[in-house]
Amino acid sequence: ETRHQRLINRLSGSAAPQPAARSATASAVDRQKIAKIKSDLLQVTSLGPQARGYAFEGFLKDLFDAFGLAAQDPFRLRGEQIDGSFLLGSDIYLLEAKWHGQPIGVAELHTFHGKIEQKAAWTRGLFVSNSGFTYDGLVAFGRGKRVICMDGLDLYEMLDREIPLTEVLERKVRRAAETGAAFVRVRDLFPH
Repeated sequence: ETRHQRLINRLSGSAAPQPAARSATASAVDRQKIAKIKSDLLQVTSLGPQARGYAFEGFLKDLFDAFGLAAQDPFRLRGEQIDGSFLLGSDIYLLEAKWHGQPIGVAELHTFHGKIEQKAAWTRGLFVSNSGFTYDGLVAFGRGKRVICMDGLDLYEMLDREIPLTEVLERKVRRAAETGAAFVRVRDLFPH
């Protein structure tokens, strides 16, 4: 219900419908979907390094599809690999997915941002690193980029607290637009 509709209801004396409860009261179907996604993520952790990287890309595609984000498989362009893409609202995001032992530094962030800069001006990016990002790397990467970041702890918090992926991404995008910060943790976006 829009703010405008609530105002009309209040002025006309109509009873305002109760707002739908958020993630805390997810339906049984949603809980089943989230349980399967959690299980799939645990399976990825048991694989060897190279297989784990490809499986992580597949896991993310399935995750985006489960939340209606029209994900595309990884693809190659001349001289570069793109780990996938998805649609959030009317915006297209390219995906960079990394499952490394060490947090991601500035070099990898700049490399991905360079891929985004070579695409259409409206293209955005999501960098998902299971091991997170170095503080120095995020500082050196700077602000005001067309990239948002997500780490393994974000994935865990989102799934554990049953927060829809679309809400997580929308809040990350909004915070990036408001502050310029590419990475804000889910726990900071959704305080208890």
